[in-house]
Amino acid sequence: MDFQENFLYFIWQFRLFNTRELFCTEGKSMAILNPGLLNKHAGPDFSQARLILDGTTWVGNIEIHIKSSDWMLHGHQHDGAFESVILHAVYHHDKPVYRKDGSAIPVLVLKGLFDEQLLATYSTMITSSNRFPCQPQIGSVPDIIISGFLSRVLAERFEQKSAEVLEQLEVLKGDWDETFYHFMARNFGFKVNADGFELLAGSVSRQVFAKHKDDPKQIAALVFGQSGFLAQDFAEDYPAKLKKEYDFLRKKYQLDPIDVSVWKFLRMRPQNFPTIRLAQFSALIFSSTHLFSKILEIKNLKVLYELFEDLPVDNYWRTHYHFNKTTKKVNLQLGRTSVQNILINTVCLFLFSYGRYTDRQEIIDRALDFLEEMPAENNSIIGYYIDSGIRPDNSFMSQALLQLNKCYCSQKKCLNCGIGIHILKK
Repeated sequence: MDFQENFLYFIWQFRLFNTRELFCTEGKSMAILNPGLLNKHAGPDFSQARLILDGTTWVGNIEIHIKSSDWMLHGHQHDGAFESVILHAVYHHDKPVYRKDGSAIPVLVLKGLFDEQLLATYSTMITSSNRFPCQPQIGSVPDIIISGFLSRVLAERFEQKSAEVLEQLEVLKGDWDETFYHFMARNFGFKVNADGFELLAGSVSRQVFAKHKDDPKQIAALVFGQSGFLAQDFAEDYPAKLKKEYDFLRKKYQLDPIDVSVWKFLRMRPQNFPTIRLAQFSALIFSSTHLFSKILEIKNLKVLYELFEDLPVDNYWRTHYHFNKTTKKVNLQLGRTSVQNILINTVCLFLFSYGRYTDRQEIIDRALDFLEEMPAENNSIIGYYIDSGIRPDNSFMSQALLQLNKCYCSQKKCLNCGIGIHILKK
C-alpha cells in the first residue's frame, strides 16, 4: 500500500501506535516522553523530542523515513544538521545509518506497531474520486471539531490575503487609500474582468480622480478613456462628450490607455458587461472620495451595504450595454450578492489587514463580526460541503470552506487538517 512520509509523521506526532515495551532494532529499550515538535522547514522532521533509551534520557531530533536507506537517498549523511538525530523512525529497516563519528543512530521500526486499517482509511481518502477526500465521513464529524478547525482556516485565509495587501501597500509607499482603490478595482471585475480592472487602476491613480471629484463626467471620461473604450468617434452625445473630456485629460496627465481587447463580454448578461461595471465603478469613485477612510469609521453592516447601493450611474446606461449599442432597460445597481462579494473580498479584508498593521484588535474583530453577520456565499464548491452535511451559517464559515477546499482538500492534506485527523483517529 503506497503512502508518503507525512503519514508516518502523523502516526509519530499523535502516538497512534503501540508505545508499550518499545525496542530499537539493536535491542535497546525505549520510551517516548515527548514526540517533539513537527518541523516544517529544512532539517530533521521533529525537534526537542525526549526519549528514554536503555534507561538514559535523550533530548534531540527525530528523523522519519519510509525506508531507513532513504537517509542516504536524501543526502542526510552530508548534512551536519542531522548529527543531532537521536532516533531514526522508519516503516521498513533496510540499512543501518551512522553519524560522522561512526556511532549508529538508533532505529525504531513502526511497521507492525499500528493498526494497518488506519493506513487503509488514509489511502482510501487520498485516492478517492469524491469531491473532497472525506466526503463520505465528514457528516459524522462533531460540529465542534468542524467549527473549531474552520475558525483556524478562516484566520489562515485572511492572513494570506493580508500579506498580499501589505505587499501592495509597500509598493504604493504606505498609501492605504491608493492600495484600497487598486483592490477595489480588481474586485469590480468579478473574476472574469479582474485583470482588466487591475490594469485600469494601474494606469490612472486615485489622486488623478480626486482632482475631479466634483465632476462625474470627467471621472467617467477617465475611467472609460483609460479602459480603451473612447478611441473611436461617436454619434451619440454622451460618449462624444466623454471622448472630448478624455482627449483633454489624457494630454494633461500624459496618460496611456490600456488595450480595449482585455475586456471580456462573452457569455454574460448585459448587467455584468464590463462597460456596465465600469459605469458603476465610475459612480462609486464620484460618490465616495477617501472611501477607505470612511469605511474605517463605519461600525454598522447596513451602512456599509449602503455605500455600494444606489450608485449615481449615468442614465445613459439604462438603455445601453455598450457605447452606441442600445438594449432593453438595464439594472444599473450592483446586486445584493455582488455587494456582499465586495464587502467580503475587499472591505473586510482591508479592515483585517489595517487592524493587523496598526495592531488594533477592535478593527480586526469588526471585520470578523461583519463576516459573521453576512449570509453564507453560494457556489458549487460550498455546495459540495452542504450536500455532505455541512451547514455554513454565514460568510465567515463559507469563506473558511473555500480555504479548506483550496489549501487542504484539493491538495489531499488530510494529515494537516483537524477534520481529517479526527476521522483518522476515530
